[in-house]
Amino acid sequence: MRGTENVVVEVGTDVRLKGKRKGRIISFPADIGGKLGAKLTTLLQTVNLSLSAPDLPPSALQHSKVYLFLIPYETKAHRERIAGCAVAQRISTAMAVIPSSPSTTATDSPAERTPAVILDAETNLCCSPEPLPTPMGISRLFVSSSHRRLGIAHSLLDAASTTFIHGCPLDPTKGQVAFSQPTGMGQAVMNSWGKGGVRVYEE
Repeated sequence: MRGTENVVVEVGTDVRLKGKRKGRIISFPADIGGKLGAKLTTLLQTVNLSLSAPDLPPSALQHSKVYLFLIPYETKAHRERIAGCAVAQRISTAMAVIPSSPSTTATDSPAERTPAVILDAETNLCCSPEPLPTPMGISRLFVSSSHRRLGIAHSLLDAASTTFIHGCPLDPTKGQVAFSQPTGMGQAVMNSWGKGGVRVYEE
């Protein structure tokens, strides 16, 4: 029995977006059951398909919270649509993102080369191989195409970093938050939101 933990909590009220629109953010355990659990399963299938990501295993869902950004329908009273979704996961370590060094050549000696783990050759995402203590990972971040560039992703990340660990807000600029191998678009959000401090972890 999970008791009072297995509830939906509103973590953001009247969250203002660009264009004078606003919505709210709710959060609940990722392994929630019932009708909401069934809807979440369908939502995550859509998110994973859009991100070309694998399904999250039950072991990961047990240590995760879901954050949904809800926007009211303009023509339907008391109805809301899901405009964005973030899944925050409890993790232990992550890797710091480091600048790629195009000046490094094959003639450099091993001692002169900067050790790095290249996670994405297309976007040139490089990380230091040293695992660093990191309490929270963002395993999924998705905003519907019709609601992008409104600030929803940043709002979801703000809510997750503030409420994921009760009474202990996390600071992305200090490396307390990581993303799981982000896409090119995800890297742009990661950099703009975390000011270069967000780390990367492997699921």
